[in-house]
Amino acid sequence: QVQLVESGGGLVQPGGSLRLSCVASGVTLDYYAIGWFRQAPGKGREGVSCIGSGDGITYYMDSVLGRFTISRDNAKDTVYLQMNSLKPEDTAVYYCNAEGHILFRPGEDYWGKGTLVTVSS
Repeated sequence: QVQLVESGGGLVQPGGSLRLSCVASGVTLDYYAIGWFRQAPGKGREGVSCIGSGDGITYYMDSVLGRFTISRDNAKDTVYLQMNSLKPEDTAVYYCNAEGHILFRPGEDYWGKGTLVTVSS
């Protein structure tokens, strides 16, 4: 059974940092693109950042560019999201998503249950 488990969320003051982790079990992440999404209270889910499976190309939404960094350690089946200079508007539940490579893992798509990040003084 495939599971993605996020951790690292919590309460942090504006300007602070957190590092989120997404650990996979039941699957190796080599053939998956990994994305971080978030959902703030009363809002829809939005894509924050993602990293490709083979080439490692990264993407960031405009509002986190320069503040967040996504990385992956395939040996540990773990993806990280380093979040610096956090702002109150970053407050949300953060979710990890693994999407299978179109050739090697077509149609596979997994989600974690999320970890809450609260940025407040």
